[in-house]
Amino acid sequence: MHDTLRLNVDMKSNPEMTIGDVAARFGLAPHVLRHWEAMGLLSPARAEGDRRHYNRNDLYRIALILRAREAGIGLEDLREMLAAAEPPARRKILHRHRADLVRRIAQAQASLELIDCALTCDHEDFASCAHFRAMLTERVEQVSPTLPASQVRARRGD
Repeated sequence: MHDTLRLNVDMKSNPEMTIGDVAARFGLAPHVLRHWEAMGLLSPARAEGDRRHYNRNDLYRIALILRAREAGIGLEDLREMLAAAEPPARRKILHRHRADLVRRIAQAQASLELIDCALTCDHEDFASCAHFRAMLTERVEQVSPTLPASQVRARRGD
């Protein structure tokens, strides 16, 4: 078998795409891109008839927005971060979101471990398994910050 190299002569280093092309590429509705533009997160070039034309840099910006959203960064914080002229202002926002993301990852990891424990449990009812219950002890003992003091004392046996 021979490896072949195909040349796409229509390919440009920075091709321009319509809003429909870009929306389809990312699985978005076009109105989402318009909203992000209205918020100042995107600024596609304009061509004939005031039509939006997106280039490769715009694709990277959209990918950044999507990844930030997946990480739990809201559009307002993202706009503030991208507009910040000073790196410390950006870092402050990023540090806040990093701490939240680390917390959510730890919660997801604990949930995965609980599921794995249930999957490997030999007991008829994994919910009554001592090992499985031990994994839930922290959650059982956790006191809600909104719980009245009398109920906190009752839980502790005071």
